[in-house]
Amino acid sequence: MSVVTKLDHMHDGAVAGNAAQRLFDAGYALHGEGRLAQALALYEQVLAIEPGHFDALHMTGVIAYQSKDPQRSVDLIGRALENNSRDAAAYYNHGVALQALGQHTAAAVSYERAIALKAGYADAHNNLGIALQELGRVDAALQSFERALALQPDHVHGHNNLGNARRALNHPQAAVECYERALALAPAYAEAHDNRGVALADLDSCAAALASHERALALDPGRGGAYYNRGNALRDLRRHECALQCYERAFALAPGDILVHINRGNALRELKRYEAALAAYQQALALDAQHPGAHLNSALCLLQMGDYARGWKEYEWRWREAQTDTDRRDYPQALWLGTPSLEARTLLLHSEQGLGDTLQFCRYLPLLARAGAHVLLEVQPPLAPLFAGFEGAALVLARGTPLPAFDYHCPLLSLPLAFRTELDDIPLGIPYIRSDAERVSAWSSTLGAKVRPRIGLAWSGSAKHTNDRNRSIALAHLLPMLSEDIEWISLQQEVRAADASVLAAHPEIRHYGEQLVNFAETAALLELLDLVVTVDTVVAHLAGAMGKPVWILLPYNSDWRWLVEREDSAWYPTARLFRQPEIGDWASVMLRVSEELDRRYCTAGAP
Repeated sequence: MSVVTKLDHMHDGAVAGNAAQRLFDAGYALHGEGRLAQALALYEQVLAIEPGHFDALHMTGVIAYQSKDPQRSVDLIGRALENNSRDAAAYYNHGVALQALGQHTAAAVSYERAIALKAGYADAHNNLGIALQELGRVDAALQSFERALALQPDHVHGHNNLGNARRALNHPQAAVECYERALALAPAYAEAHDNRGVALADLDSCAAALASHERALALDPGRGGAYYNRGNALRDLRRHECALQCYERAFALAPGDILVHINRGNALRELKRYEAALAAYQQALALDAQHPGAHLNSALCLLQMGDYARGWKEYEWRWREAQTDTDRRDYPQALWLGTPSLEARTLLLHSEQGLGDTLQFCRYLPLLARAGAHVLLEVQPPLAPLFAGFEGAALVLARGTPLPAFDYHCPLLSLPLAFRTELDDIPLGIPYIRSDAERVSAWSSTLGAKVRPRIGLAWSGSAKHTNDRNRSIALAHLLPMLSEDIEWISLQQEVRAADASVLAAHPEIRHYGEQLVNFAETAALLELLDLVVTVDTVVAHLAGAMGKPVWILLPYNSDWRWLVEREDSAWYPTARLFRQPEIGDWASVMLRVSEELDRRYCTAGAP
């Protein structure tokens, strides 16, 4: 989002009547009319007479800023302040020019000096907030915006900027309210419409976000950022072709905007135009070869295409990307990525990202143990009971518990790079996750005698997952495939509010959510099933790692690990993939699954 700054043209303290002052007053009048060249000529005449004339230096600096020369503006207003350090407007304008140069710390100091001279200076409080937010001091910025609005409740830009701060603090609803207050004061304020749309997208109000961006563009058709944001809203609505058109327009207006290239690449990837997506990421990297987002998205595309040699290397950029570095672990011990030898050494493997990722990549532990490593495996707490006695792990720890001494560490998803994994040498060893016999016996008693085929269902993953709107399914979508010839077992630990009433109305789906207290229990229940039908969530990985037959329901453009167009999985030999033929088309997927279920389980009538 952009911010709004404002130059203050006020001057004071001059002595009227002399020749220099008459020239200045004439220049200032022309300046106020927007006749900058004529005003500048008169200011320069003043400075020829009085080189230290404060007002002429100040206003010449203002014209330099207005002429897109902020460095000259800083120099000229700085000279003016050497002659008069008691002028609040000059400090304010000095701050504006410094901010244009990206010197936010110096700008903040200048605004603070303006405020010290003029405590009720609402614009200075507003711009101080902008500088503080650029410096990452968002809480302090919010206080500055609130002070500006206390001084001037109708400060339109203050309401907009307060919305920006609240959104940065992850309060999107409060941000929307700020933007709407700005729009109540200035209905044609294109930036506030645009920013409101971004906050609405944070609230998953995608259609309302799109309408807000479109209003911004109707008011300001040359607003490149609004085209970019409109493209993002269209992507959220899965209208990727339209999104591409917006990114193209945004690129034409702002060819140096790296995010435009990256999100254009993401839209192309959603349309399965992978080579074109890679080209878009390369365009971003041509602008900034160290941009983490461009590298990471390039990695995901390469991995999806099966180019593991390049993909794993690029995937290490995830640790520099703000959205994915939350699992980063900084230890004094060295990161191990394949060398040196681990013979008689202790290696800490630590989980990252989701539960399914841990299940997918723990398969490397036996290889490490055979190489002589003493392996410590740290996993998310819900998985810890499942990993008791796991092959290759000398010790299994729940994340958050104290760590013993170790020599090296490695995140689980860096193991394919460490082992130089290619498509044809993925370590399988299926099953490498096993259920606990006592738990299986307990679940057998709970389920009772088996008289029909038993099929497990999982239809949604974590709502916090970045791709949840595409990968999860409403339970209602699964109802057409339910058959009386099959005993249906819910594998959901949690059921969303929208699905709870559907589940309650279908007692033929046996649900044990409260009993699935950890994934050791889920694994024991899976052991008693003939088949698992699931969306792309942790259940898919658990079934695959256990060697259970599993049918995975995938969106049109699936996660990278399921590769491109395949109906089988390179990672799980017992998996079968059912992909959407078109974006959002779950109905066709359900029809195919129903036909396969009828063919395999219903017509035969036997478990």
